[in-house]
Parts: sequence; structure tokens; C-alpha cells
Amino acid sequence: MAKISIFDSVKKEKVVFTPIKNNDVKIYVCGPTVYDDSHLGHARSAIAFDLLHRVLKANNYNVTMTKNFTDIDDKIIKKMHQTGQSLEEITITYINAYKNDMEILNILPNTFEPKATENVEIMIDMINDLMSKDIAYKISDGVYFDVSKDSEYGSLSNRASDENSIARVESNIEKRNPSDFALWKFEKEDDVTYESPFGKGRPGWHIECSAMINKHLAYEDEDYQIDIHGGGADLLFPHHENEAAQTRCSTKAHLAKYWMHNGFVNINGEKMSKSLGNSFFLKDILKSYSGEVIRFYLLTAQYRANFNFNEEDLISSKKRLDKLYRVKKRVYGLGKSAVNKDFKNDLIEALNDDLNSAKAISIIDEYITKANETLDKEPKNKNFKKELVATFEFINEIFGISFNDAYKYFQFGISEENILNIEFLIEKRSDAKKNKDFEMADKIRDDISKLGVSIMDTPNGVVWEKL
Repeated sequence: MAKISIFDSVKKEKVVFTPIKNNDVKIYVCGPTVYDDSHLGHARSAIAFDLLHRVLKANNYNVTMTKNFTDIDDKIIKKMHQTGQSLEEITITYINAYKNDMEILNILPNTFEPKATENVEIMIDMINDLMSKDIAYKISDGVYFDVSKDSEYGSLSNRASDENSIARVESNIEKRNPSDFALWKFEKEDDVTYESPFGKGRPGWHIECSAMINKHLAYEDEDYQIDIHGGGADLLFPHHENEAAQTRCSTKAHLAKYWMHNGFVNINGEKMSKSLGNSFFLKDILKSYSGEVIRFYLLTAQYRANFNFNEEDLISSKKRLDKLYRVKKRVYGLGKSAVNKDFKNDLIEALNDDLNSAKAISIIDEYITKANETLDKEPKNKNFKKELVATFEFINEIFGISFNDAYKYFQFGISEENILNIEFLIEKRSDAKKNKDFEMADKIRDDISKLGVSIMDTPNGVVWEKL
């Protein structure tokens, strides 16, 4: 089996990936807090770990991919008070919206998608366990984790405290240490609460992932519970640091063998954040550009790098993807043979090197250029054309692009109403041609052109695209 190298956030270097057991790989990626629509940061993380999923599958690993939904949180409760909606109404709305966005981006389905609200009982069990060991303790506003009881605290992020956060928010004087964090928050007015042995309240953010991994994914009697834990770079501290500490102290096992983090998204040079007012919602960008174009653009940079999102580069990236689809049009409707072996090996080799998507795209670009040259020189070479069809399918399998119909790709941006009208006119033109009314057929073709559409008669029927 080919070697895969990944950048481990703990060791701060690329390491050769070796699964804990056989060819099985268990991955847990921190998912969204579902109080609002998905933004570019969600898309970046989802695409990065979807690429990891695809690359592992291409290397014949059996992947268990898990992404959670945080559906109990301060922001969700605030939204409940603002809108008058229930927690379930808000979270179901945004979970469905997120799943729809992920489908548009061609993200492979997850194996498991646990929700925090459906796993409160196992969080209570883990908190109870930590309290019984005097690693967690109860004060007036909740139950806290005592970071001084974990000798390895800070080993993941090389940080033992969030000094900025402690300076911003006056530390609770009842806490044993300023860096201690909440495992359980006791009931407040207008709060969402659950019964527990230590008091009515709700779980803190960090405990959900540790508890769910321990219950649903963890290998038994191993040094590590799962193979890979992933998420955005902003989660490294304190979220992932705290998760790792909880798991170590409760189970005596390390949470993950490898930790992977994707870079930030900057918009025109500024780090994306709600406070800067530049947090691009995915649903708004998808009005102007297809999900495949967004996916391809976000893959032009290696996942660990910070990504500077701007429309000028997005348009340039789209032109690169357009070239692929123009070749795809040239082999439209043909069957497939075998994937080009050299191309396949080169692409897998690039992606096995810590998901080097930028290099992978340059390999695809080169292949497309050579394909055009071959098709120009040998327009009747059916074997080569069938190889192209198979190779485009492989690009979709491992890279998640090239999944659209060759002509529908160029139809993006045309309204459903206009699509129905165009298809109605194409049918009318076909009827006119059958009736040998060529004058009418030409007139209808002109009418279609006025709608900003070009039509082509092919052996597979009439196809059309946006001009």
C-alpha cells in the first residue's frame, strides 16, 4: 500500500500515516454549531476533510467519517430568545441547510452525524467519572475541569491557557485555576436545561466531542481512541486541547493518533469573522457560482494554508475548471475504458503527500492540455476518448470535481423558468425539423439564441449551454 503523509498538528511536522487497526480509519471532524447558515469557513473545512476521506478511500482504506452537530449552545439559545422559535426548530432548519450546502459542494456522506442533544446522558457519565477522580469539581455556576490534574495539558497546542480570554472575562474566583473550563453549566433564567446528578443545567461545548467519540467510535484497549481528529485551526485551542485532556483523564487513552487542522479563510486579506462583517454566507455565493466552482477554487491552495478569498481569483479558477469541461464536452455520450495509469499514479502521489491539492490541480491542468492536443491530432481515436471518460470519473472519485454533466455545467445561472422555456423551444424546433419546416426551425433557433443560449445537434440529441 502506498505511503500517505499528513501534517500532524501535535508533532508540527509531516508524518507517515499508519492506521491503528488494519486498513480501518476512524475520523472525527468537529462540525458546525447550528444557529446560522454555513459560511466559507465551514466550506473550507468540509472540503479539506472530504478530500482526506476520498484520498484514503482511493488508497483502499475503510473509512468511518464522523462529523457532529453542536445543537445546544449559547448562540442557539440567544437565537431562540430573538426569534421565539424552539431549539429544535432552529437547529433542524440549520442542520438541513448545512447538509444541502454540503451536497452542493459534493461532500461525501458521513458515516455518523451525532447531535449533542441526543448524547447528553453519555456526557453526564463522563463528567461523573471525572468528578469521582477529583479531576472535575462543582462550584456555584457549574462543574469545571481542573487543568492542573492533567500533566499533559497544553501538549496539543503548546498553550496552557487562553490569556486573552481570561483577561477579557473576569475569571470566576471560585475556580481552582484561571484556565479551568466548564463541563456543565448550571441552570440560568430562560435556559435550556437537562437533569443531572450534580444539578440541573446543560453541557459545556468541549465535553460533547470527548463523550461521543468515547461512546460511538473509540477502539477498545488501544493507546488511541481514533485515528484522526480534524477541524479548523481556530479549534486547536482551547477546544481540541480541552477535548484531549478530558479523554486522557477519563479513559487513560489518547483521543486521537493524529490531529489535522485546516487554515483560515481570509476575505480580501482580512480574516473571516462576524465582527469584521465579512463572513460570506455560502448560500449567497452559490447564487452566482456553482458549488463545483467554489470547491475547485478552495482546493487551489493546500488545506493547511490560510486562504485569501477574492472574486478575481475565483473567476480565474473557474476558467481553469471550464477547460476541463470543454474537453468533457468533446467526449460527451461515449462509454469508458480504463483510467490513464500515469495520470492516476501522479494524482494519487500528489494527494498522498499531505493532500497537496495545488499540485494535483497542476497535474489535472497538464492532462487537460495534452488531451486537447491529442483530440485535435486524432479526432477519431475512440480508445483515447473512452480513456478520457474513465479518467474524468476518477478525478471525481478522488478530487470531487468533474461530477457535472458536460453541458449542464455551462447552464449554471439560468433560471428554472428559462430552462423550461428553452427545452420547450428545443422540442418545438425538433418537431419543425421532423415536419421539414426548416424555416420555422431556423426561426426557433434564433429565438433560443436571443435567450443567451447556444444549441448543438449531436448524435446524442440536442444539447445546449449558456453563451
